[in-house]
Amino acid sequence: MPGFRDLQRMAGLLLAERAPADARILVLGAGGGLELKHLSELYSGWTFDGVDPSAEMLKLAERTLGPLGARTRLRQGYIDDAPPGPFDGAACLLTLHFIPEDERRRTLSQMHRRLRPGAPCVVAHHSFPQGTGKATWLKRYAAFAVSSGVPAADAERAIAAIDERLPVLSPERDAALLEEAGFGNVELFYAAFSFRGWVATA
Repeated sequence: MPGFRDLQRMAGLLLAERAPADARILVLGAGGGLELKHLSELYSGWTFDGVDPSAEMLKLAERTLGPLGARTRLRQGYIDDAPPGPFDGAACLLTLHFIPEDERRRTLSQMHRRLRPGAPCVVAHHSFPQGTGKATWLKRYAAFAVSSGVPAADAERAIAAIDERLPVLSPERDAALLEEAGFGNVELFYAAFSFRGWVATA
């Protein structure tokens, strides 16, 4: 994805705007631990709870974190399996585009419930216009992949999979879901071809 490393850095900066030096941060969709590692390196006083449904990815996260893992608790599961908090901030990167709209709203609501009032939440995922504009954004995603060295056939398969399997929403609908889940101050901070990112407060 365009600017992946910078997205992680921006997420940390946005969390740090409101999170204290000893913050407890929830990372939903922790995956292989890349954002956990990045945030741990930048903010030495923070502790983390990382949640992901894949046991294999959590094993990879343990290896990715190495000694940094001492400040992270990893849990297999979904948002309902996350600790109740309260957390000083939350991040969910490249995850919500896998979740259908109704469940996405519920997931965001459960994230909101686990945050202290005023705590920041950062989300980023595939989000682009639907309807007649959808094909254009998928082609742009494929073109970026090819320009980054991905074989054209693989890029075409990737956009076909996104089109057929991912319940991608429009940016307007994604922002509205955050508000419906209880978040305020919803602001777009990241837009890169088919990806969008928002910061909001509980």
